[in-house]
Amino acid sequence: MQLIEDLREEHELIDQVLGSLRAFVLARLAGQGDPADGARFLAFFRHFAGDFHHDREEQVLFKALIERAELPSDRGPIPALTGEHRRMGGVLEAMAGLLDGPLITPEAKTRLQELATDYTRSLWRHLDAENSVMLPESEERLRRAFVRELPSRPLTPAEYGAREGALALLACYPPVEDPTLIRGDGCMACPSHGLTCDGLEHAWWTEEEWEHRPSRLGGD
Repeated sequence: MQLIEDLREEHELIDQVLGSLRAFVLARLAGQGDPADGARFLAFFRHFAGDFHHDREEQVLFKALIERAELPSDRGPIPALTGEHRRMGGVLEAMAGLLDGPLITPEAKTRLQELATDYTRSLWRHLDAENSVMLPESEERLRRAFVRELPSRPLTPAEYGAREGALALLACYPPVEDPTLIRGDGCMACPSHGLTCDGLEHAWWTEEEWEHRPSRLGGD
């Protein structure tokens, strides 16, 4: 399914720009880096990751899962992931003014570091959960509902400019990793697991899938 493949490719770019954001924040904390680049990071995550990528997940993919595959909208992965989009958007907006403005006080530097760490860790884990669970399971559920393709749309000028700006940022601030973050596959990688979602199987599995649970989970 082309839309899902497109979302996977966009995840790769978002993943890289998160590492570049962390490198930029380290530079700012050391008194380096151009505050104007902070505005470019904000534009990428607002317009490309938010307006383009997350919007197509919610308004196209998630909507099809609810309406065509008849999956629940009030529990499980869909509201959990949508809630994460909202929370991470709030963290991003809290960084505005710190990313693209002067860091005059020690408190401002500490706050920027805390927010950037929260945002990048949350979105990295969110991407892992979507790549390993949400996207492959969505494709399978839609196939069962005889949905072979979903609509997409081209980038708007603002979204295109945000993406191109991020590609330039990657060259200026080579991505770094968070050595303290444990990344992985499966529902356990999702920031919402155990909080607002008990796992995909509890919300999406049919009785037949529960009967074949060992084989689905890789057991004997």
